[in-house]
Amino acid sequence: MKVIIQYQDNLDVSLHKTLKITLPKSWKNGPTSKLLKQFVESYNGNEAIGPRNPLKEEDLHLEVVPDENSMTDASPVALASDATTIDVIPDRATLAVKHGKAPTIAELNKVEEEKKSKMREAKAAEKALSRCTHFGCQKRFPKGGPYPPCAYHKLPPVFHETAKFWSCCPNKKAYDWDDFQSIPGCLTGTCTDEKVDTTKQFLGGSDLREAAGEKSKLRSIDDFNKEMEGGGSGSGSGGNVLDDMGGVLGKIGVEKELFEQVIQGIKTSLGEGATDAMVEKELG
Repeated sequence: MKVIIQYQDNLDVSLHKTLKITLPKSWKNGPTSKLLKQFVESYNGNEAIGPRNPLKEEDLHLEVVPDENSMTDASPVALASDATTIDVIPDRATLAVKHGKAPTIAELNKVEEEKKSKMREAKAAEKALSRCTHFGCQKRFPKGGPYPPCAYHKLPPVFHETAKFWSCCPNKKAYDWDDFQSIPGCLTGTCTDEKVDTTKQFLGGSDLREAAGEKSKLRSIDDFNKEMEGGGSGSGSGGNVLDDMGGVLGKIGVEKELFEQVIQGIKTSLGEGATDAMVEKELG
């Protein structure tokens, strides 16, 4: 078993030292403090740095330096002075010598238990809280009150294609989740934990079509063609291909705003001065 021990916990680079050690078999089952002691003796015995920066074993501890190639985002942790070397130090690991007294296994266990205790307390506290049931309000408060003020939306959200908006505020659309959540509420009042009287917590494209009197079924191409043959106004202006295309897409549920964004994107890619005719040619 081989390890590299480094001391770099000093602003003066000339006082840094690296020691490569091949551990005797007897050291593997011994405490990590034995490695630290060996390094301190080697460091203090160096005539160039020892007298200038004498180290004391009782004021230092070892940390395993995370592997740069590791996929985990591990942070260095102080090794217990009485931990068994082979249990806590991988073969060919790099160890850092740091200032600060080394903890014992009992002390590390106590710290870990305190962390777990705080997590249990946080979960218990969260369970004791209610979440506001108003649309768009994320506030939490003690069960039974007091109830804080809140800004919320009257109606549920709509998630249609890439657009996200509140059905009570259809003119405030977002295409990013964070932007959607930042849309301010249209009503103000007091938080509540009573369930909202609605059958749906969110709406989609079929709900929009149904609300528009189209029910949830899209018209077939045959139905659309029959309407056009009968002199229907399914297309746009009748004189502009893009307008006609927008009208047709609108009939099958594609939002006008989304269509306009696509057209604008094509014009941008074609360059400054791009015309509708150039876009039509690009679309074939």
